[in-house]
Amino acid sequence: MELINKSEDIRSEDDLLLCCSRTHMDPVRMKRTAWLLGKDIDWPYLIRTAMWHGLIPLLYKNLKDTYPDAVPEGIMNQIRNYFLTNARHNLLLNEELFKLLHLFEAHGVAAIPYKGPTLAASIYGDVTLRQFSDLDILIQKEDLKRARDLIVPLGYQPHINLSDVDVTHYIESRNELSFLRQDRRVTVELQWEITPHYLNFPIPSKYLWESTERVVRKDSEFNALPAAVELLVMCVHGTKDLWARLLWVCDVAEFIRKNDGLEWDRVISLSSTSGSLRMLFLGLLLAKDLLDAPIPEEIMKNVDADPMVGRLATKTEERIFKGSNGSFGYLKNLVFYFRVRERLGDRIQYWLRLATVITPEDRTFLSLPKFLSPLYYLIRPVRLMKKHGLKLSRSS
Repeated sequence: MELINKSEDIRSEDDLLLCCSRTHMDPVRMKRTAWLLGKDIDWPYLIRTAMWHGLIPLLYKNLKDTYPDAVPEGIMNQIRNYFLTNARHNLLLNEELFKLLHLFEAHGVAAIPYKGPTLAASIYGDVTLRQFSDLDILIQKEDLKRARDLIVPLGYQPHINLSDVDVTHYIESRNELSFLRQDRRVTVELQWEITPHYLNFPIPSKYLWESTERVVRKDSEFNALPAAVELLVMCVHGTKDLWARLLWVCDVAEFIRKNDGLEWDRVISLSSTSGSLRMLFLGLLLAKDLLDAPIPEEIMKNVDADPMVGRLATKTEERIFKGSNGSFGYLKNLVFYFRVRERLGDRIQYWLRLATVITPEDRTFLSLPKFLSPLYYLIRPVRLMKKHGLKLSRSS
């Protein structure tokens, strides 16, 4: 039988994982799954790979629902235990999310939950069917101090202790601040931008807030991104993280299956206007190639018209199945981010921001008095070369 995807050297275990990376199997995938299960499967490799890619819940669901007798009992028990552990953690995070959303709303802090439990419930139809490790909540940057002061009494501690003065500098160089609950069971990431500043995510945060919708789930009402914006955000997020995990490709594929009436004209218009068209196209092509996402033919014609998208997708797919944990290497990562932008101005701005945005790491590398702060623009390249110099030379 031929491979479902276009990767030539894919292992049977990876192919089986692709078949199971969906909420519902069609007859073609069921037939292929049966054929693959008849081969000599390296189960420890499959489990490790599924865990890395965040797909244990879907692997367990589909094996249990289709051919459980074809899986060794000990292996099925192991996968079930991982599934149950993840399910308990997901339910804990889901409960905590609504607790925080109610707290923020009661104190006038606008918040948009995305990824995590809300994505699992809206796309997968079950909060236990998606792996996630933390809670992502989008806030407005002027609300960071207030949001911090609200959750710290609940036992959360920021991963960086910032004074009110430091918060101002931090906001300008970063896009999020992480908090860990004292029992170490819950991590919350408060974000005021979708990506780090150096990636120059082009959709103004003001637009995200102006386009929010109110949705109801579990007798709770909260803010959400409209479908067209959410799809673009998912593709930008996947690109930011180099599409290292199949979970993010699966998110895009399941999102498209779930949203039959998606306003594709709006998606394309927003992506084109914001300079994110290639990021969108890369996510769509990966979802089509690997998981047969039902993308309209007219949209795929636009995707295929950009040869760079095809080249980026091929390299990304090769890396996904080589077990490289998502990284091309520092130098190649920079080139990837450069090539995934279709506009020259955005490419130039990417390099400028990468070189000039001063981060807390720069200030920690060498502490300077305030009047010497401009020197950090000279220190930053030195710090980056010290940190990545060996990797750069090896890559070269």
